[in-house]
Amino acid sequence: MSPLKFKDVPVLRFIAFIVIPLVILILAAGAPKSYITSLIVTIGMYSLLCASLNLVNGFSGMFSMGHAAFMCIGAYMTSFFTVAPNVLAAHCPGLPNFMIHTSLPYPIALILGGLAAAVVSLVIAFPVVRTKGHYLSVATLALIVIVGAVVDNEEQFTYGSRGLTGIPAQSTVWPVWIVLIVCLFIMYRLVHSAYGRGLKAMRDDPTAAQTLGINLVSKKLSIFAFSAFFAGVGGGLYAHYLTTISSAAFSFTRSFAIVEISIIGGMGSLSGSFLGAIFYTIVPSLLQNLENGMVLFGTRLPQLFGLANIIMAAFIIILIIFRRQGLMGNSEIILDTYFRKSTYTALFKKGEWAKIPRYFADIPVRISAWSASRKKLRMEKKAP
Repeated sequence: MSPLKFKDVPVLRFIAFIVIPLVILILAAGAPKSYITSLIVTIGMYSLLCASLNLVNGFSGMFSMGHAAFMCIGAYMTSFFTVAPNVLAAHCPGLPNFMIHTSLPYPIALILGGLAAAVVSLVIAFPVVRTKGHYLSVATLALIVIVGAVVDNEEQFTYGSRGLTGIPAQSTVWPVWIVLIVCLFIMYRLVHSAYGRGLKAMRDDPTAAQTLGINLVSKKLSIFAFSAFFAGVGGGLYAHYLTTISSAAFSFTRSFAIVEISIIGGMGSLSGSFLGAIFYTIVPSLLQNLENGMVLFGTRLPQLFGLANIIMAAFIIILIIFRRQGLMGNSEIILDTYFRKSTYTALFKKGEWAKIPRYFADIPVRISAWSASRKKLRMEKKAP
């Protein structure tokens, strides 16, 4: 009998991916002002932004770098419907009266922010998606410049570079993570539908996909709009986390950060957005002691500012060389746990609970099998 793998034990996956994170979220929500809570909120927002970028970069075969532009559009549009009317009237007098005097619930405002980003993406997508490779990346980077210029110069609509203030702080633990799970469910169903299979076919072989009747232009336009919609929602969450926004919050650096998270987690996996966001958020915070000059064996080390960025850059280079598919590769084990019925029905089956002790008992067998496979691979490389 072959040893059990982690994916074959749904009860263990339920505990690892649902129970433990839920406990962490409950504890974090009980301490809203703590530093750990801010990290958890940041992980949730980055997970959504990374997953939305993966729709384009991981599943369609395109490579976009302009995600921060759609974040910016979504952030401002969402804020227009949640900021107090008197603040909008003073800061953004050029807005239509119905926008100034209309206050909407936070979820509806997020949806409007996502729709605004999607509409803009369709306008610029017609010329952009016809480009390929690095040309597409440069074109989407140009979009960040355009959006930033509009925000800075159209002061009657955005209050310019001074930044829009008075945004309510509504992006706390539960709103962010509930929106994240809902959006991930939509993306998960999208990727695992006939539409998603068409996307993967276009990514793997555009010529063969077109031969099978897949309209490449419509696929690219639609997935670009879907990605922009979720980026706009993420931008709305980010705006209500910062409570003050300007074009500086949505610069090239923001786009590069999302791409880094995508590379770390794996562009071909929505589940990888979790791992990438956790790594990108937690590791730099752990390295702060090194930057500030920590005490090691009674000796204070010198301050090494920028060390966290250097280590992150080195890690990404090593990852690209040795595991270019990212930490998760193409695996969706986390979202499969969340969104498959079998995860929850297994809790009521005695046989599934019995797999847990067997899984831990099989650990030496799995280690031995892995060691043997590595040894065999080394011998095959040495063979003439």
